[in-house]
Amino acid sequence: MPEPLSPSSITVRMYNVGFGDCFLLTFHYAAGQRHMLVDFGSAASPKSGPADYMQRVARDIIRQCGGKLHIIVSTHRHRDHISGFSTEQGGTGKMIADLHPDHVILPWTEDPEAAPDASAPTTSSYTRGKPDPKVMKTWFLRSLADMHEVAASVASLSLNSGLAGRDTRTQLQFLGEDNLKNLSAIQNLRAMGDAARAYYVNAGMILNSLLPGVKITVLGPPTLEQSNAIRKRRATDPGEFWQFCNFWASRHTTAKTRGGEQQPIAELPPNVRWFIRQSRQILADQMLELVRDLDNVLNNTSVILLLEAGSQKLLLPGDAQIENWAFALKNPEWRKLLAAVNLYKVGHHGSLNATPKSLWRLFRNKGDESRRERLHSMCSTRSGKHGNFRSGTEVPRRTLVEELRAHSSYTSTDESRTLCHKIEIPL
Repeated sequence: MPEPLSPSSITVRMYNVGFGDCFLLTFHYAAGQRHMLVDFGSAASPKSGPADYMQRVARDIIRQCGGKLHIIVSTHRHRDHISGFSTEQGGTGKMIADLHPDHVILPWTEDPEAAPDASAPTTSSYTRGKPDPKVMKTWFLRSLADMHEVAASVASLSLNSGLAGRDTRTQLQFLGEDNLKNLSAIQNLRAMGDAARAYYVNAGMILNSLLPGVKITVLGPPTLEQSNAIRKRRATDPGEFWQFCNFWASRHTTAKTRGGEQQPIAELPPNVRWFIRQSRQILADQMLELVRDLDNVLNNTSVILLLEAGSQKLLLPGDAQIENWAFALKNPEWRKLLAAVNLYKVGHHGSLNATPKSLWRLFRNKGDESRRERLHSMCSTRSGKHGNFRSGTEVPRRTLVEELRAHSSYTSTDESRTLCHKIEIPL
């Protein structure tokens, strides 16, 4: 039998969407090109970007793919990954839908047939003392839906200047808005999937028929049957996180107030004014801690793809964090594949818990500039929008960036004026 058609090279384009992700992969074949768009979203504009930067990115995607997309991957529903698929208020989603993708890949949590409809626990919640997987899934999906309602409330409260200091309110607004339902984008993605073929994926799925000569392995997210760890976030793991201190160590107590008429703070005695301000700051800190928890659980639903073409392996993990990664890293065969990765899309914009050290240690292609097959690392991010240096939560994480710069060919959109960063990978 003749050898299957294989690409001769891959072009990876990382668009500067500020705090967000947008990657266009072009596979070059003798008979033409095929294009895969991985995420298209932004939660904060590039520092030097024009007001219409998302429209400019969409127009360039259209130009690069000649009016036709073959695959769209939406790793998870955070706004900084899917807002570009929205059709609301002049959104760019219609421009992307007009590219008529053949395949749409989303995490299993977005499957409309898996949408939760239970309103109360059932008598079958436990089987022989163990949780019923179907009930667990229903409650997990319901909890994701509830998270969006909490996030919407937090984003609204963050506009109250009397709630807390500016830095805290900015973080509340940023994380709260990023966790909103992004319903228009999700509906557009599902509609594109209905018009073509949709894949609601989980760890272990193989998608080898989508691109000739390219093997696509789904490493995450695991289902609840595969790993219960994605339901929660590790409080700390110094052996895995790129951090110096545990910012989750302290827990605040809630200051409750009695109902009734509120007296203007300025009219109250100084010691009372101080107490009220401190109580509000404590409440705001607790809200920030909560919305960070919500943010992390959603990241644990992120799709992780490993692409193999020729001798090259490309790792695209979205915003997957340690709980998502833990399942993949326990698989010996996947560990062998991960060790040979040639291009790594840095997880979660360079955050502290999205590039586990056990994953980083696996990459055998990392090294200094003299290395012939040196690892490429690409990080789409914008500093100063997520976390802060004082609490050791800054994104991108300084210690991780230093490691990436020292031991890989590192490319970042941070502080960049370039619309697109491009890497050519010969096969």
